[in-house]
Amino acid sequence: MKAVFIAYNEAYNEEIIEILDSFGQKGFTRWTEISGRGSATGEPHYGSHAWPIMNHAMLTVVDDATAAPLLEALHAKDLAFEDLGLRAFSWSVEEMV
Repeated sequence: MKAVFIAYNEAYNEEIIEILDSFGQKGFTRWTEISGRGSATGEPHYGSHAWPIMNHAMLTVVDDATAAPLLEALHAKDLAFEDLGLRAFSWSVEEMV
C-alpha cells in the first residue's frame, strides 16, 4: 500500500476528487484552508488580503499498482494549469487498521 499526499490550490477541489474517482478510490482525508508557498515559484497562498488564495490537502491510501498512475494523472493536471499549483508524493504504508 502507498499513502499519497496531495497539496493543491483550492480551485482544484472537485477535480482532485474526480481523479480519485476515476481510479476507483473512495477513501481520503482532506484538510481545507491550509496555507503555503510554492516550491518552484514561491508564490504564497496565505488567505490574506495581499495573498488571498488558499490550498487544500488530501491524503489517500492506494494499492501499490495505483500509486504511479495516480501520481501521473495528478502531474498531468499540474502541467495543464501550472499557475494554480499542485504537488503530490507517496510513501509506503507499513501497517494499516
